[in-house]
Amino acid sequence: MRILGVDPALRITGYGLIDFKNNKYRLVEAGIIRTDARQSLAQRLNKIYQALFKLVDELKPECLVLEKLYAHYRHPTTAYQLAHARGVICLLCAARNIPLFEYAATRVRKAILGRGNASKYQVQRMVLNILSLNSLSLKYTDITDALALAIAHTHTLRSRL
Repeated sequence: MRILGVDPALRITGYGLIDFKNNKYRLVEAGIIRTDARQSLAQRLNKIYQALFKLVDELKPECLVLEKLYAHYRHPTTAYQLAHARGVICLLCAARNIPLFEYAATRVRKAILGRGNASKYQVQRMVLNILSLNSLSLKYTDITDALALAIAHTHTLRSRL
């Protein structure tokens, strides 16, 4: 199964596609989509949409996985911007008929490490270990967060069987 994990943000959106077959993981592609803060909100959202549209066309994921939106009352602007980025990704899934799954960050960490309060660094190390990668191959936590979403989804799939 080809699973695309996306860690959306307005500045840097991380993505990672894994292939999961016979209980084995294989990294297909991972990277970031960077937008320019000098551009308008509409231009930045369009860049995220167009880049993911191209990825979906090329890589043909069977599903897409996002982190559930968590809004902290002290940072409403962050939640607002994140919601915009998530919105274009949800639109893409609907337009391309790609199943969309969402998981809370604590659930992803629990699936990856067995506990929901793990640090970003711990998640990053475990993702690299699961995919048999060295630490230099994925320098952005946005990428490893996206891959963690995809890996966590496989845990959910296995528990349903």
